[in-house]
Amino acid sequence: MRIGIISDLHVDRRHARYSISDFEHLLADEVHRRKIELLLIAGDISSDYRITTNFIHSLMARTGIDIRFVPGNHDYWQPESEDTSSADIYRFYREHPESMIGAPLILDDDWAIVGHSGWYDYSYADARFSTEKIASGKFYGGTWQDKVRTSWPMDDPALSKAFADAVRQDLEEVGDRNIIMMTHVVTHRNFAVPTPHRLFDFYNAFIGTSDFDTFYKEFPIRYSIMGHVHFRHQFTDQGIHYICPCLGYSREWRTDDLAVEIGNTLQVIDI
Repeated sequence: MRIGIISDLHVDRRHARYSISDFEHLLADEVHRRKIELLLIAGDISSDYRITTNFIHSLMARTGIDIRFVPGNHDYWQPESEDTSSADIYRFYREHPESMIGAPLILDDDWAIVGHSGWYDYSYADARFSTEKIASGKFYGGTWQDKVRTSWPMDDPALSKAFADAVRQDLEEVGDRNIIMMTHVVTHRNFAVPTPHRLFDFYNAFIGTSDFDTFYKEFPIRYSIMGHVHFRHQFTDQGIHYICPCLGYSREWRTDDLAVEIGNTLQVIDI
């Protein structure tokens, strides 16, 4: 099977040249060009759950293939027009047929895919910052926007632990199959912003989690896909191939051509 992977599309962010429909048809064109049979999207499709799920439906109709996704932190942002909590949105995604939350995908006797948003647990921040300081989300005059745009019934470290516990159940469910694990938040410190850094000594707190560390030792994870950090990088560590295929914001692209950027971002796993 030929599996395509990409993350951090942010289709609803204001683009000077491209509409949501442009993202849809250019990504579909690349899926067809690369002969992708299954597409995995590792979160941050948009900042509105309605746009996210509509995009998935439209893209499936255009490509004619199966698509699975995990929500990113932006996908949990609360629409200004609704009194909807992030927990409500999480429950919505759990019921969505293309969402991987609580729904591992068995490909065959040898392979399975497990996916979840994951959440950050503050462990990637510099040790000089207290938990209370990090929890404020405020540093050097800026505010981590999840603190403004999401609402959860628990703090971030507790949410990270709860999400990791849910992933453990899914990992156990797929048996001894080789696993492709997909998250949105980072689960390997190689993807954190290198420090010392004036800002990310602090903001790395919101990049990744250490709650998944033991999974790589306990389960036959062969590929680990993640997003969130808006750069593109991959490496192999102790037999596990880690891939971060972020499209990111247009100001972060190397060109101003969306088709080129999608082509450079989309990665393929052949199993």
